[in-house]
Amino acid sequence: MHVTSYAPYGAEGVIIRVEADIRRGIPGIDISGLADGAVKEARERVRASFRNSGLDFPADRILINLAPAGFKKEGAALDLPIAVSVMAAAGLVPPPDSLMVLGELELSGRVRPVRGVLAAAAAGLKADIRDFIVPAENAKEAAILMKGNYFAASSLSEVFHALLVRGESGKLPEDDAGEAGDISQKGILESSGFEDVRGQHRYKRVLEIAAAGGHNLLVFGPPGAGKTMLARRMPGIMPPLDDNEAVEVTSLHSLAGQIKEEIAGGVCGGGLIRFPPFRSPHHSASTEGIMGGGRCVRPGEITLAHLGVLFLDEATEFRAPVLQALREPLEDRVVTIARAEGNVRLPADFQLILAANPCPCGRFGAASAASYAAESGAKGGRGEANICFCTPDEIRRYWRRIGAALLDRVELRTAASSPGVSVLSGGSEEPSAVVARRVAQAAALQKERFKGLGIRRNARIPVSLIDKFCPLTQRAKEVFGVAASKLGFSGRAYHGTLKTARTIADLEGKDLIDAVHILEAVEHRRLGDDPYDILTSGLGSGHRRGEV
Repeated sequence: MHVTSYAPYGAEGVIIRVEADIRRGIPGIDISGLADGAVKEARERVRASFRNSGLDFPADRILINLAPAGFKKEGAALDLPIAVSVMAAAGLVPPPDSLMVLGELELSGRVRPVRGVLAAAAAGLKADIRDFIVPAENAKEAAILMKGNYFAASSLSEVFHALLVRGESGKLPEDDAGEAGDISQKGILESSGFEDVRGQHRYKRVLEIAAAGGHNLLVFGPPGAGKTMLARRMPGIMPPLDDNEAVEVTSLHSLAGQIKEEIAGGVCGGGLIRFPPFRSPHHSASTEGIMGGGRCVRPGEITLAHLGVLFLDEATEFRAPVLQALREPLEDRVVTIARAEGNVRLPADFQLILAANPCPCGRFGAASAASYAAESGAKGGRGEANICFCTPDEIRRYWRRIGAALLDRVELRTAASSPGVSVLSGGSEEPSAVVARRVAQAAALQKERFKGLGIRRNARIPVSLIDKFCPLTQRAKEVFGVAASKLGFSGRAYHGTLKTARTIADLEGKDLIDAVHILEAVEHRRLGDDPYDILTSGLGSGHRRGEV
């Protein structure tokens, strides 16, 4: 007798066949099939939950096999499938044909939620499985794909009765958990936006371009300039995910156990994630935490940022191996994790935002030596907080962690200078809603342009199609040729600048890329070729669009 279940692994997981055999012998349960400690402990949880649910547990020798036997199983998510297989083998319920069961058991018989329900639904439907039994707390997640052919159980006794109903009527009892909901960031988007940040018009413009075209971004500036504050408001101007994208993103978060009852601001969870994810790991994160991995491969931060944003605040404080490991996923949009039993591929189509101080102390470029001397003389030496004492070697080592190879994959670079009192007490700023409309219009143009090609945004245009999708006016060709020659663009920088110019033109609704679009793209690209260029070319420049 067997029942079907599911084990999360990588981005797709593995369908597990839970087989039960009851024979004469000393009462007990044996579990085979490369089960880890948590799975083997299921025999005690299952036995106790049978008794506490008013069910008779077989007083015989029970063998549980988990197939495929060569795949290591871990965690407690196989508790309920094991319990159902024992019920069926003991003749307590009809044979559970074409049924997938998911859930962890408490000793009381209560069914606890598990991760990966949405991915399990996709795998089960693909394998022509007809019915599903899932934990009640995973009901909204299950409703996304399973529609009406699932039963959300709160306890083992409910599962028992549902299987009896299925045996008599041929289908599971109707579930009243309601329709699938959406995990939204509406509360956050309405409570904070670009209008809450005074000044930083250049930085806001670059964020708009990044959101519209999916480009990578580096922002640098002294502490308190607003680098992090504005970056965290970027989701408020990004277009929502379509249905297929939402299912894909939600499935990945479900596999990682990241779907919670409350998402950012008190919005109830369990449904589709409708907005691009925004991930911001701490700089102490390990390579495995960022890239994914583990004994049973789980998605890392770059996979959880799939179709969204990976924000690395204090980027130069991340360990160099972590930063350099991002280079291949930024190109391939997938991360491959090698294991002895085979490679596991995880999707990683994210855009990267890096934020950093200009130097280890954060004050490089904030004040000149002359102003320091004047302030020290006038205020008795209290100007030390406004001058950098970092040596050139310290600054080079500080920026070397990012490296030229990673920086070459960043199309947009901008400075965020400390706002003055006059700016902070100034008038109103452009609301995020206005910026979001421009971004949405540009994204709609790209969706129509790339229909049927599998390309989401301008940043993903393959080299072979750049000439087709990035047509230049004659003046733009002349300007770009001069700029690329003088600045010594690499091949990647050359194509990246064209993609950025394509996005700038889309924000204006233009089909052809003109000279002004090229000039702005070049201006945003040229900063950052070395640390001193980063710090001396941008801080306090006050450039507006077109002033190049």
